[in-house]
Amino acid sequence: MNKDSAVLQGGFLLADKLCLPSSLSCLQKADWCRVGHPILEAVREICGQDDFSGHPTTMAVSWIKKIVCAMWLKVLCKETGEDVEVSWRENPFFPLQNSLPEVNHVVLLEVVISTAAARIFSHFLLSLPQMQICTELERLVQHVRSSPTREEDVRLFLNVWWELWRGRDEQKAEGEASIEMMFARQFARLSSSSLSPQAAKRLKLDASDLTASLPTSDVLHILLHALKDVKDHISTPNLCLQALSIALDALYTAFLIDQAAILPTKEKMHFLSTVVSIREKNDEGPELIQEAQRDLRASHTPSQFRPSRMKLGEALKIITELVQFWQTRGLLEVCGSSKPSYSAFRLEQSVQRVLKALQKTPEMETMKKILTGLLESLAFPATESTPDVNARVAMIIINHHLEDYRDFAVLFASKKNWGACDELWINCLEKNPVAFQQHDTLIKLSSTLMSKLSGDDTNVGQCRKLMKVIADIFSALSLKDKNKALVAMLRLSSRGFFGHSVPSAVTDGFEQELNMAFNCIIQGGGGAAAAQGNLNTAVSLVARVAFQNPEAALRSCCHSAVFNKGAFSLMAKILQQLPGLRGQTKRRDEAEERTDEGKDDRSSSTLLCRCLQEIIKTKSLTANEKEQFLKFLGLLMVPVMTAEGDEEQKQSFLTPQEVVNIFVLPHLSAAGQHSFDVELSLQLLHTALSVDVQEPASFPHWVMDCSPFPLLYVLTQLHNQTLRCWEQPPEGAVLHWSIDTRELLVSVITTLGQLVGAEVVAAPSSWSRALFWLYNKMEKLDWTVRFLLKPVWGEHFKNEVPSSLLAVCDLPEQDWSGLDLPQYGPGTGLLAWMECCSASDSLLSTMLTHLSLDQRLPDHVGMFSKGLLVALTQTLPWCSVSQWTRLLRVLRELITSGRLHVPFSLEYVDYLPLLDLRRFSCELRLSVLLLRALQLLCGSSCSHWLSADGWAHVGRLYAHTVREVMNSVRAKLPLPSSGASASLRTPASRDSNPKLSKDLQQAEDSALKSNVSQMEEEVEKIPSQEVLFVLSQLFCHVQHIQVMMPGGQCEPLFLSSLEILSHYESIMAAFPHSSSPLESDNTRHFFSTITDNLQNLEMKAVLQQKIAQLVSSAA
Repeated sequence: MNKDSAVLQGGFLLADKLCLPSSLSCLQKADWCRVGHPILEAVREICGQDDFSGHPTTMAVSWIKKIVCAMWLKVLCKETGEDVEVSWRENPFFPLQNSLPEVNHVVLLEVVISTAAARIFSHFLLSLPQMQICTELERLVQHVRSSPTREEDVRLFLNVWWELWRGRDEQKAEGEASIEMMFARQFARLSSSSLSPQAAKRLKLDASDLTASLPTSDVLHILLHALKDVKDHISTPNLCLQALSIALDALYTAFLIDQAAILPTKEKMHFLSTVVSIREKNDEGPELIQEAQRDLRASHTPSQFRPSRMKLGEALKIITELVQFWQTRGLLEVCGSSKPSYSAFRLEQSVQRVLKALQKTPEMETMKKILTGLLESLAFPATESTPDVNARVAMIIINHHLEDYRDFAVLFASKKNWGACDELWINCLEKNPVAFQQHDTLIKLSSTLMSKLSGDDTNVGQCRKLMKVIADIFSALSLKDKNKALVAMLRLSSRGFFGHSVPSAVTDGFEQELNMAFNCIIQGGGGAAAAQGNLNTAVSLVARVAFQNPEAALRSCCHSAVFNKGAFSLMAKILQQLPGLRGQTKRRDEAEERTDEGKDDRSSSTLLCRCLQEIIKTKSLTANEKEQFLKFLGLLMVPVMTAEGDEEQKQSFLTPQEVVNIFVLPHLSAAGQHSFDVELSLQLLHTALSVDVQEPASFPHWVMDCSPFPLLYVLTQLHNQTLRCWEQPPEGAVLHWSIDTRELLVSVITTLGQLVGAEVVAAPSSWSRALFWLYNKMEKLDWTVRFLLKPVWGEHFKNEVPSSLLAVCDLPEQDWSGLDLPQYGPGTGLLAWMECCSASDSLLSTMLTHLSLDQRLPDHVGMFSKGLLVALTQTLPWCSVSQWTRLLRVLRELITSGRLHVPFSLEYVDYLPLLDLRRFSCELRLSVLLLRALQLLCGSSCSHWLSADGWAHVGRLYAHTVREVMNSVRAKLPLPSSGASASLRTPASRDSNPKLSKDLQQAEDSALKSNVSQMEEEVEKIPSQEVLFVLSQLFCHVQHIQVMMPGGQCEPLFLSSLEILSHYESIMAAFPHSSSPLESDNTRHFFSTITDNLQNLEMKAVLQQKIAQLVSSAA
């Protein structure tokens, strides 16, 4: 036994002696004042507390719990007659319990009263089953009613009642909960060992004091009837008010509500501030507010003790009778001029709640009138809580993390007049960042800061401190909540805290933080290298500055993405992690109201787009910067997984629709009026159309929200202007078109046309008017442009071509019709035919199929071949690479099928060698045909057609053709691998095996000789000599054309010549017998002679050096 237990034992033993000749086990209530002093002194000593009415220490509470528990179990052990041998093994309280003399319920309850342990007693009660709770309550009621009934008895009764309604503390310490659980287990064990609950009750209770009926399990019935029985002993107004408020709250929570009422935080604040004001405590601490919160919660939560016997009418009748009884005795009068007591304030609240709930019960009018009269008698001036009191209450709740502290943090953050007090407001924020880590709380704080910053008497130091606190709270949020907060901030202001005029000291501090954040990101690896490793850190840095000023952060993101090499990828990844910076976006099914087509609606464009527009309009971008700009926007349009609410879905930071409406439509519609880079807009449009956006099948494609028909018309207008890109532009023209731009336009028009065409097919009636409008607009453009929009027209219109085309092509009248065009007179049919061939693959197939040519008539074939040569000369310079590729397919098909006659002349050879050139006939004829076409084009009558850029383009197209011919030649004679090459020169060796028989060796030798003979025959069949001849002709043609072309310095043709010589050398090395030393020497001389005609000395020197190496290596 320790010292404290010994002290306690001594106090109980001394009290037991004072009871002589009786004992504590038979003590009567009236005798407690005579014998209880030693026990209370012992309790005060071990608890270290002289007065139990104040706030007990944790040690004192723990000891009182142990004492009450040991005494209670001591009484129960006596009643059940438990064996000591069992008790010491199973009862954890046995040492303390066994050290005490026998006691009864009187001693137990008097100790509870004297130590103000009503809450402890109630919590032990709450750990028991309801039937046992009722039994113990009846014992308590018997004790209160027994003589003499004192005010402290009634107060104990009321306190236990209300503590039962309050329930257990939610934030109970683990040790306290374990004591109550051990008590409940011991109580259950002892109760189960008794004969029966009824027998135990007969042992414990005086039958003369109890009704003959069985004990009830209705807690409210016991308590209300007990209150009615002791009403004569309640003689103070405060106790009457307390009793009525408890009774009314018990009635309200037991009968009139089914679920807990959710009170607004402002209402809770009003209640708590009023309580603090009424009690007039300058040192109000968390205990006072915590108790008031428990009272408020208990008054609005359905009771766990649902009535099983008592009805609402009976309960209300008892309460109204009590009201009338105490009113007649003048105990319910409240002075209206003074502040109300806490009990009066609570009673007023209770009566109001009950009357409001009883409005729908007309049968209780009399009782409602009594309560209404009580409410009128309680009328007193409303207690106004000041902002100072409200702030202090909120700070106590937040600092101590009391009930609903996060909700009070929202209220605390939103009250601007509370923040005007002093440093305490900001200190509370600094010490309790967790309480404010909710995006809605953060926005309230931000609004308060913005209000402070825009005020006349701004305290710069406080504002900067508050800004840092808010930014720190934001940084601690999850990424999901950060995005919610960013959306909410954008609703407040796109410039965040700086939406209004802000002191320069605050602005300078933020600018420094902004620059430091982006310098850290960019210098952390140059953008691309840092994208993986430091992405989370980069996202946090950008999010922090973006919350303070979204516009400034996005402007820095855009600047870094465009002007810092490689940073576009990292910036795009950062923004994809921060979809909140898009602001509040709506799905297409929620955004039915759209702006008129072509209208520049600034409010509809995102903040990011406005920042990017500033860069485009204010800075002249280099080619690399344009590329980064395009890639940046392209990445932002790619959908990524983002959390939207409680579910994840794929979304893009910028939708393709936004990009087209903001960056493409306004600039393309004004093409030619200003110097904006149209090609950049076209590339953006191409990128947007290439993005794979998953949309619901029930909705039209997003492009239908981008004025698709006017857009197609503008694009075809631009394409029409590029058809004569080598012509001198009119004076004052801003735009200069290139073939690459035309290629881009064709790609964009084709893709857009396919998308629009699919929508037209799906809903033809919706788009018919727009379709006819677009078709009519095409009349002003070149006739070939309409073929680009074939997917849009579908089967609605015939194919319209120059009438001259119908003379050379048998096309069905139901699908084709002729146009009388001035520039397509007689003899231009083949020109129109070739233009159709170059337009698309489907047209190419149609033109070849329906070509009108009788191959049985040599004159027809000859005339066709001459006409085609002229048409080819007219078409070649204006072809893009893709168009020229189609024309090469046409020429190959015509040559192969015999419809195009191209005689091979001995222009570059004195005689044709005895070679089989049939398999290379197409390549040779195609090369000669192009030589003839370029001879015409470079002649005096045509050489003035093209500018220097035009001739450079022709050179690129011819070099493209040479590469195709080379690829064809390579396919017909692939170069052997090193192993295969060796096998052609030396027969494979074998290891001799002396163990083999002579017959086997002879068989192997015979097989080897046969293989060598077969390989020599295969070498003779390889067309290596033919390939060398074809390459020599091709080299001569290229050289001839390079000499003919104006300037003679076409680099693509020079590179083609080098490629031909390199392949020539490879063939000679792989097939040594393909050229004798004499033939190699003649070839060297011949090539050198041809090359001497070049004007460019550097090109000539390089080629002749290559020729010299070629011959010497082959010799």
